[in-house]
Amino acid sequence: MKLASFDLGGRASYGIVDGDQVHDIGALLASRYPDLKSLIAANALGEAAAAAAASAHLALPDVTLLPVIPNPQKIFCVGHNYEMHRQETGRDKTEHPSIFTRFADSQTAHGAAIVRPRVSTMLDYEGELAVVIGKGGRAITAAEALDHVAGYACYNDASVRDWQWHTRQFTPGKNFPGTGSFGPWLVTADEIPDPRALSVTTRLNGTMVQSQPTADMLFPIPTIIEYLSAFSPLSPGDVIVSGTPGGVGAKRQPPLWMKAGDTVEVDIPGVGLLVNIVQDEA
Repeated sequence: MKLASFDLGGRASYGIVDGDQVHDIGALLASRYPDLKSLIAANALGEAAAAAAASAHLALPDVTLLPVIPNPQKIFCVGHNYEMHRQETGRDKTEHPSIFTRFADSQTAHGAAIVRPRVSTMLDYEGELAVVIGKGGRAITAAEALDHVAGYACYNDASVRDWQWHTRQFTPGKNFPGTGSFGPWLVTADEIPDPRALSVTTRLNGTMVQSQPTADMLFPIPTIIEYLSAFSPLSPGDVIVSGTPGGVGAKRQPPLWMKAGDTVEVDIPGVGLLVNIVQDEA
């Protein structure tokens, strides 16, 4: 099942994507589940599927997609989780995942702009696999971790590099408005039995700039969930952005920065194709 959050004429809703249509189940279920996060928290996917037949069928191009989970309580991001990327950045090997956070209001959606801020020209792409938590918990073991996953989506964890490099902490460069693209939809976990069997490819203006199998992650998804839940309770709708492959623009010679008018795509077969145009901050 593919689940998307969207806007229709100023009304926020969510639905099941079926080909070039979306079933507006949010219009029927909003009194109990006002958004996709609450639907996931209630484990009501069966109810959602049943509601699809009675819901309005909308043409996908007629709705404005929103970030898959517009209002996550937490967004955890994993740094240097592919060996090629660790090597190109010169980071030391670590025994534990490198974790930083992104704020929900820094997100944007499939088809919307990724915004290059006025204060920088060093805007970089980072194609990644996003994991959405379905069942919350604390001290989740790696063996149990995938049972807590609602599904997967594409993410472009775009980075404002000079602000990221102000110190060894990443937060400023990862939280400019309109830089974290999340979409186009969530593919439920039953369709992705093994998240290590995927691949992440990023293209800039049609040219492949990143491509690597998720099997190359230094810390696989279950390990990340175990580590995160050891120090922070995970809640339904929380998002884990699992790390980017090598090939980032900052480490190319010369550096390859995104600029206004560029098209950037994150392609994860079986999950989705996330597409954004870059625009300058007004």
